Amino acid sequence: MKKDYTALSKDILRLVGGRENIESVYHCVTRLRFKLKDESVADTEAIKNLDGVVTVAKSGGQYQVVIGNHVPDVYANFLEVSGIRTDTSTSDETKDDKMGLGAKFIDIISGVFTPILGVLAATGMIKGFAALFLALHWVTPESGTYQLLNIAGDGLFTFLPVFLGYTAMKKFGGTPFIGIAIAVALVHPNLSTLSTGDPLYTLFNGTVFQSNIHITFLGIPVILMSYASSVIPIIVSAYFAAKLEKRLKHIIPDVIKTFIVPFFTIIIMVPLTFIVIGPIATWAGSLLGAVTVWIYKLSPILTGILLGGLWQIFVMFGLHWGLVPIAINNLSTLKYDPILATVIFVCFAQIGAVLAVMLKTKDKNLKSLSVPAFISGVFGVTEPAIYGVTLPLKKPFIMSCIGGAVGGGIIGAFSSKIWMIGGLGIFAIPTYIQPGSKLDLSFWGAIISLVVSFIVGFLLTYFFGFKDKDTENKAETTLPLDEAEKKSLVLMSPLKGDVIPLSNIEDGAFSSEAMGKGVAIEPMEGKVISPVNGVVTALFQTKHAICITSDEGLEILIHIGMDTVKLEGQYFTAYVKQGDVVKIGDLLVEFDINKIKEAGYEVITPIVITNSEKFLEIKTTPKRTINQHEALLEIYA
Repeated sequence: MKKDYTALSKDILRLVGGRENIESVYHCVTRLRFKLKDESVADTEAIKNLDGVVTVAKSGGQYQVVIGNHVPDVYANFLEVSGIRTDTSTSDETKDDKMGLGAKFIDIISGVFTPILGVLAATGMIKGFAALFLALHWVTPESGTYQLLNIAGDGLFTFLPVFLGYTAMKKFGGTPFIGIAIAVALVHPNLSTLSTGDPLYTLFNGTVFQSNIHITFLGIPVILMSYASSVIPIIVSAYFAAKLEKRLKHIIPDVIKTFIVPFFTIIIMVPLTFIVIGPIATWAGSLLGAVTVWIYKLSPILTGILLGGLWQIFVMFGLHWGLVPIAINNLSTLKYDPILATVIFVCFAQIGAVLAVMLKTKDKNLKSLSVPAFISGVFGVTEPAIYGVTLPLKKPFIMSCIGGAVGGGIIGAFSSKIWMIGGLGIFAIPTYIQPGSKLDLSFWGAIISLVVSFIVGFLLTYFFGFKDKDTENKAETTLPLDEAEKKSLVLMSPLKGDVIPLSNIEDGAFSSEAMGKGVAIEPMEGKVISPVNGVVTALFQTKHAICITSDEGLEILIHIGMDTVKLEGQYFTAYVKQGDVVKIGDLLVEFDINKIKEAGYEVITPIVITNSEKFLEIKTTPKRTINQHEALLEIYA
């Protein structure tokens, strides 16, 4: 069942300064990316400490809240809570004045490409697997299976200008569908027939820009080019189209603005794009591709070492966006890209370091955090590994960068290239296969890079990059104590029911103990009593969760059911309010088990110590079934 992130979204909205401080917001693979009117208003430290937030990064004029793999769900909840519309124009002219040139570039590129990266990667994966099946002789080029897979994978890239027409126009503050109309004209199928036959004449004869002219527009020569899969022409065209549309809106009466503004924008921009913007942008794109390949060929190994070693730092600060459009442009103009090819497998150096930490540490929290970080990294999402494991420990992060540099150098040595934009992590492997070719040495060089990156990251971290100092120090202070010398606290059970380990709960926030250590109960009765003497520090409006701070300093969260916040208090009755002083056995909340289950929700109830890091050990009762007032947890201080 889909988790609700309304509470987290409300907290983020409040802490970034509210709706009035947000210029725009969107998300990438793991982050909410904000453009704030005033970043100083945002309470960064408070946001970092929110449950469900990994960290906060600031780069390229963006305020980035790192969430993790479930960021699309958080984003959807955030839009509901904030009232921000996804189709609202996100023109940033006032903010752009405060941004440097580099920040503007990163902001534009990320804003244009981020919305389509998921589907671009997905279709690239399809095309990559089609190439893999062909290379393994599982299909033939003539087979319907291969043809359909190739069409499904290649369709988006062929008509990439249409998608970029939408996202670029939206980014520049124009009407997205006008951007689509311009882009569709650029890839119209009739264009191919216009360039057949003898040309009328030739422009720039004898230069690298030599072009045959087959048609004119109002007597002006039109240089016909193929804009399928192109990147730069539509982005530049959308920029000027958005500017033109805004001017037209100021001078055209409101009564006819709806259709006259698009009419003049399209009728002006389409010819202008074909006559001026398209040819110049295409030549610029070809030049950019040639320059990047020239730099790469100066020393492929050195290029791979530098990019591979620095890539994770680029990602942390959002600077990798500068290379993404170059790679896509190379794929369009050269049909391959050697730049991103050097860095795609850096994630395996990162998870090699994470595995070393996971195997070596005795810290249960660090070990449990490493497991999901490792799994995410296998699929190319490294933020949980970077921010949750290696970066806080410092040396493992450095060792992973060294592993990435070694892997990048190997890619350069084998001159490995990617032939399409594909998935991340292991799903990127097929992108190194040239469609229609065999598995050549450049492909196997990429595989060697993957393996070596992982091994180097693992070995360097295991032997040189990580000492479990915190655990060793803790062991030195606690081992001499016997059970009698430990100060223990007993938490009584607030419910009657079956005792279930937190690890058995599907909700990752509880099962990973990210919320704190504790236990869960499958209740037999719909009554929650106070397990301690203390104060009610929080009672959710929906009454499904209550927080109590005991007189001894235990911070206890009792969360009734999974996703029951969506019931909005229905079937719950609270007998206390925030700030009330309670004693052991006081009735806190009643809930209707049957009605909640009939509504489609589980009633399994986690009871966790949210400040469990302050205690040496927390032991759970060995009983499988427990009654109220019986000892549930024993906490050693």
